[in-house]
Amino acid sequence: MTQRLICLVIGYVCGLFQTGYIVGKAKGIDIREHGSGNAGTTNILRTMGIKYAGIVLLGDAVKCGVAILITRLIYQASHADILPLLFLYASFGAILGHNFPFYMNFKGGKGIAATAGFILFGLSPVMTLVGIVVFFSVFFLTHYVSLGSILLYFALAVCSVVFMMTDFYGWTAQGAGNLYREYIGVILVMLILMLVRHKENIKRLINGNERKTYLKQRPEIEVK
Repeated sequence: MTQRLICLVIGYVCGLFQTGYIVGKAKGIDIREHGSGNAGTTNILRTMGIKYAGIVLLGDAVKCGVAILITRLIYQASHADILPLLFLYASFGAILGHNFPFYMNFKGGKGIAATAGFILFGLSPVMTLVGIVVFFSVFFLTHYVSLGSILLYFALAVCSVVFMMTDFYGWTAQGAGNLYREYIGVILVMLILMLVRHKENIKRLINGNERKTYLKQRPEIEVK
């Protein structure tokens, strides 16, 4: 349990690097005072444009990757058998740090870009491909970032179950099959958190008035 808590803390500290807030401040903008008030990639895209959104997406994904890298460096030798689980805890911590930064009155993003970092750096290439296909298929078909994000998390949950059924990490063979249940449990907690963070988006999706997002849309603020 100690290792799990350490990984959560490592992730949280890494997640505190608020790329959207920093990019906005560099241009004289407090992103929390514009658009949806969210400090994440989508609000940056709508407010400042695709160039700055790309920077924020990369920064928020990489900070999760950094948390995973630190976890690997610390536990590769001593806990190699459960590294995928520790990567998950580190990623969850990064998402918590991104969503609830203490120095910003716990008002951050919604954790999707940080989740992208988990998929890119903490999962298998197959899951990375699944995540990319699910999110971008939904986005380009509907232009709803929120719907793509929601279905991405459900894909994560399904894949975690598949991991258990196929003994993807070899934990059952090692006599530690309960690790899969723990893995699925953490994924489900992350899923619930994502749904809570997107509750207003879900209401708008149901009512048919969710805002669509386009990569080439004109930014709300002319950034020089």
